[in-house]
Amino acid sequence: MTLRVIAGIAKGRRLKSVPGDTTRPVMDRVKEALFNILAGDVIDSNWWDLFAGTGAIGIEALSRGASFVRFTDLNRAPIETIKENLEHCKFADKAEVKRGDAFTLLAGRADRHFEYIYIAPPQYQGMWVEALKRLDDHLDWLSDDGTAIVQIDPSEYEEPELSHLVEGEQRKYGQTLLVFYDRK
Repeated sequence: MTLRVIAGIAKGRRLKSVPGDTTRPVMDRVKEALFNILAGDVIDSNWWDLFAGTGAIGIEALSRGASFVRFTDLNRAPIETIKENLEHCKFADKAEVKRGDAFTLLAGRADRHFEYIYIAPPQYQGMWVEALKRLDDHLDWLSDDGTAIVQIDPSEYEEPELSHLVEGEQRKYGQTLLVFYDRK
């Protein structure tokens, strides 16, 4: 599967894939749908691409006018791939790339507020629920009108018990489900 930026100032640029099979790149169809839903709200927004993989979602956000994206991943290969993709698309100055455990990072003190936190962890491990619960406990990561967006296989979906976040909507695209969570 060829990864590319589908719209904005870096439209058409190819993105490098992470070597091996540890990441699952998002399909163009899902990326396009996500950004059509968000539309103009992407402009000047801050993102955290939590389980960033190739960085495709955050790079797409930057291409469409986001002002800043933090990319995090646990493993070295994705981190190096994200850095290369950011350089290739000329977005390194609008990004921060951190290697670390998503759950530990979410449990830490917020050093920034994000309009969007994108959660697309490895499948079938319940990691999305854990990440969402950590975010629910540390809501200061999200701006007042911020949204957490979860990307999972539809079979993984469950209703997590949350105190401060509420599910807004779901959108299904083949074997991909996007679930949007906002502050109550």
